[in-house]
Amino acid sequence: MPEGPYVGNKPSKNHSMRRLAGLGAVLVVLPALTSCSDLVSRGFLPGARDTTNNTALITDLWVNSWIAALVVGIITWGLMIWVIVAYRRRKNTVGFPAQLSYNLPLEVFYLAIPLIVIGVLFVFTDREQRAIDARYPDPDVVIDVFGKQWSWDFNYVKEQVHEDAGQQAHLTGGYGAPDRLPTLYLPVGKKVELHLQSRDVQHSFWVVDFLQKRDLYPGHEQYNPYINITPNRIGEYMGKCAELCGEYHSEMLFKVRVVSQQDYDSHIADLKAKGNTGSLGEEYVRQPLSAPSPQAPEAAE
Repeated sequence: MPEGPYVGNKPSKNHSMRRLAGLGAVLVVLPALTSCSDLVSRGFLPGARDTTNNTALITDLWVNSWIAALVVGIITWGLMIWVIVAYRRRKNTVGFPAQLSYNLPLEVFYLAIPLIVIGVLFVFTDREQRAIDARYPDPDVVIDVFGKQWSWDFNYVKEQVHEDAGQQAHLTGGYGAPDRLPTLYLPVGKKVELHLQSRDVQHSFWVVDFLQKRDLYPGHEQYNPYINITPNRIGEYMGKCAELCGEYHSEMLFKVRVVSQQDYDSHIADLKAKGNTGSLGEEYVRQPLSAPSPQAPEAAE
C-alpha cells in the first residue's frame, strides 16, 4: 500500500497543547485546594492551630462537635427519607396503614442514644473548658485589661507601666486608621494572664484569631475574669468588643502584637521613657468603685 499521512492514534499538536493547559490549570488550582482543605480541617475557624496554646484544643472541640452532629444528622435524615419513600401511600391504596405504637425497645433506644451523645459531648467539653480556663500559678506576664466606652486601657502589672489611655471614640468621618488603635504587646512563648475589667458598662474582650473571648462586667468580679494563654506565633492580631455596649460599639477595636522577648522589653523601655509608669486606675472609671454610695432621699416632712 502506498504510504500516506499517519491518521491513527498519534496525538495531534492541539491535543498536546490541551494536555499542557490542563496540567497548568491543575498546578494553579492545587495550592488553592490545599489551602481550602486546611481551612476545612479547621472547621472554617480563623487563624491557625498553633496561634496560642489553646487554639488547637478549641479547634478540635469545634470540629469534632460538628462531625458528631453531621453523623447524627445523616442517620436521622436517612431514616426519615427511607420511611417517606418506603412507606409512602401507593396508588389505589385504601384506608390507613397498620398503626404501631408502644414499642418499648425502640423507645428505650431513641432515649438512650441522645443521652449517650450528649453525655460524650459534655465530658469532652468540660475537659477542654477546664484546661482552657486553668490559671497559671506563676505567669510570666500579667496585664490588666480595662474596657470602656469605647476603647481599651492596658496596664503591664509586673513592669509597672501602661499603654496610652485609649481615646473613647476617634471619629473623623473618614476611614479608620489602624495605627491609632490601642495596641497590646505580648511576648511570644511566655505565659500571659489577662485580668479583664470594665470601667462602665458590659463589654467583651475578643481576639478573633485566639478563638477566645470573655465578658467584662462593671463593678464586680465575674466568675472567672481571666484569660491565660501562651501566644506561639509572632504577628499582629485584631481584637474587638463582642458585646453591644452603646452608640460607638463598632469603634471599640484594638490590636495585639505578639513579638519576641527582645522587642517586648524594648517596648516596655519605650513606655517608661515616655513616662507611662504606674497604672491607669480608677480615675478613668465613669463611676469609681471607691466612690461613696448615694444617700437615700430624705423623707418629706
